[in-house]
Amino acid sequence: MVKLYDGGVYLIDGKEIIPEAEAAGIEALTGEAAVKEEAIKGTIAYSIMEAHNTSGGMDNLKLKFDAMVSHDITYVGIIQTAKASGIERFPIPYVLTNCHNSLCAVGGTINEDDHMFGLSAAKKYGGIYVPPHIAVIHQYMREMHAGCGRMILGSDSHTRYGALGTMAIGEGGGELVKQLLEDTYDVAYPGVVAVYLDGKPNPGVGPQDIALAIIGAVFKKGYVKNKVMEFVGPGIAAMPTDFRNGIDVMTTETTCLSSVWKTDEDTKAFLALHGREEDYQELNPSKTAYYDGCVYVDLSTIKPMIALPFHPSNTYEIDALNDNLGDILREVEKEAGKISGGRAGFTLTDKIVGGKLRVQQGIIAGCAGGNYTNIIEAAHMLKGKSCGAGEFSLSVYPSSQPVFMDLTRKGMVADLMEAGAVIRTAFCGPCFGAGDTPCHNGLSVRHTTRNFPNREGSKPGNGQMSAVALMDARSIAATAANGGVLTSATQYSCWGDVPEYRFDKAAYERRVYQGFGQGEGSKGLVYGPNIKDWPNMSPLADNILLKVCSKIMDEVTTTDELIPSGETSSFRSNPLGLAEFTLSRRDPDYVKRSKEVHRLETARVKGKDMAALEPELETVFAAIQKIPGQEKVRVQEIEAGSMIYANKPGDGSAREQAASCQRVIGGLANITREYATKRYRSNVINWGMIPFQTKDTLDFEVGDYIYVPGVREALNGDLKDIRAYVVKGGDVKEMTLYVADMTEEEREIVKAGCLINYNKNRRGL
Repeated sequence: MVKLYDGGVYLIDGKEIIPEAEAAGIEALTGEAAVKEEAIKGTIAYSIMEAHNTSGGMDNLKLKFDAMVSHDITYVGIIQTAKASGIERFPIPYVLTNCHNSLCAVGGTINEDDHMFGLSAAKKYGGIYVPPHIAVIHQYMREMHAGCGRMILGSDSHTRYGALGTMAIGEGGGELVKQLLEDTYDVAYPGVVAVYLDGKPNPGVGPQDIALAIIGAVFKKGYVKNKVMEFVGPGIAAMPTDFRNGIDVMTTETTCLSSVWKTDEDTKAFLALHGREEDYQELNPSKTAYYDGCVYVDLSTIKPMIALPFHPSNTYEIDALNDNLGDILREVEKEAGKISGGRAGFTLTDKIVGGKLRVQQGIIAGCAGGNYTNIIEAAHMLKGKSCGAGEFSLSVYPSSQPVFMDLTRKGMVADLMEAGAVIRTAFCGPCFGAGDTPCHNGLSVRHTTRNFPNREGSKPGNGQMSAVALMDARSIAATAANGGVLTSATQYSCWGDVPEYRFDKAAYERRVYQGFGQGEGSKGLVYGPNIKDWPNMSPLADNILLKVCSKIMDEVTTTDELIPSGETSSFRSNPLGLAEFTLSRRDPDYVKRSKEVHRLETARVKGKDMAALEPELETVFAAIQKIPGQEKVRVQEIEAGSMIYANKPGDGSAREQAASCQRVIGGLANITREYATKRYRSNVINWGMIPFQTKDTLDFEVGDYIYVPGVREALNGDLKDIRAYVVKGGDVKEMTLYVADMTEEEREIVKAGCLINYNKNRRGL
């Protein structure tokens, strides 16, 4: 059972939940009346944020982090941006892992070229470099950097180490650049929601089951959006820390800002096992703590779960799905048809054989699935059994070399291999579409983090489509034991016998470059031929003309739709090369439209007449000059750029490329109803685009123009009522835009044209 409380709650002694409406009864329990303003300060999250805040007040935070981490899809762009902004050294531990572009085959030498760039940056600026196949990003940080009361910032959305008492946040690269330049992460004080865990998980129920149950309950309601999830309650003690980590990493899929858990002796033991007992401190809420909401979870009621395509919130109990296969799967097929746009067929009901669902692939991998406990349980399930010689296959990716080593020493790897599983090294590929892509029309069940469209590597535009369902490693192993027939782990009774883990950091000592505080500034960066600098971007003009280059009416648009993951990651270090893939799986003509607008703007900057290059603009400019107050505006005073409309963009990855790819080919603004996540909106701002929103009727289509006069002046104002005009040929219709709160720095970044320009301006570069 997962229950969401209406309104705020008080937590008394970490045990008793009192709804805010019943606060008058708290005095009888504690001897003191509850004072909300003081109780707000009683959360674990408050104390951690207060310790890292430099603003002097808690309403608007300016946070400095203890460490940062990036992987090889994101760190090149971050370092390039920081270099252009005048960086001389890494001021805090900055870990560069190589777990996304680990396969150095696609695209020739370019993936390994990125790795050499990363190593050279670690040597030059004083960083920590983790080579390919040694560890996935979040497992390394759990093992070597997360600690109680700390804050860590990462350029991956699943930067979550809350089960170790660390508040970690996944953001776009621009926010990491700010920390590298010793600036701050600026955010209004977020709400804090209690996740009260009660009871004990049943045998066969794993961390993914609990996480999916929570995600299914909160995501569509926006219950924890941009808030901190604080895990409390007696149920925490029923789970070892390695198990808790598997729940915690999935909090990203709720759209929360961060997470943190109360800590205990098991947390201490985990840190001590990894040689870091000094990083432990007991974290508990105060005697009376106030939360902006509460998610109550009775762990004993959670059953094995599955999240069907195409979102982690599309959740069902496996047994309930098996009882209603036809009806449920037909709904997923309808969604598949919308996603493919008729370019590829995808069916699920044809996989019902004898009343059972047959899947084609199983994967246990990454920061969620590749943990020691999960793989041990899977090995116990499959010992002496067979995955079969049919279409079903199983791949297992331990999350780090130390985990792999201990599994090998205990014989678990041999047990899995004897059953027919393929064992691979630490790699995040199956999570974002760059490894183990199933066959066309195939269904893969995965203990990874996401099952968005095309995250498994398919290409609907080429007529190829497959899909992913998320499940726990235990049920995946049970399914494998049945040759690919979807099976709940509770059908078996082999669970719970997990031997003590032995951590051996020898692989880290011998392969990880530990350079923090040892930067050699005279050393050069090693560039491969695909690593390109960011192109120049112009400052914002007084007036802007936006051409509508895409209009997406889906309920939610993920960052994977804005810029696809998978094989495109080979171009992450080449801004213009990567930009060619923007919206390629959602609106294939967007790039051509946007580049055409960018061509006109480039001509304007050079002093040329845009209207002479694009005849339709003569009519558009004539219409603009009929707007009151715009009679004397000159064409050269109007900056042209492309615009994307989406109802709710930005769910998913923190990758800044979802915004930078728009910008480098002419993007100047987004218009939305709301932004799905703070991190995507931050990316839009840091790349110099205006994060417009509107409540108006959408009286524009692709190809129309939206004129916004006096936009720089508007950015100096309250941002609440920005006058704009839809221009269709010679017709003009007024509309109202607004921008949610922006800090003074964010306003200046947009006016400068991007974060790079802003930093250059203030440093006199």
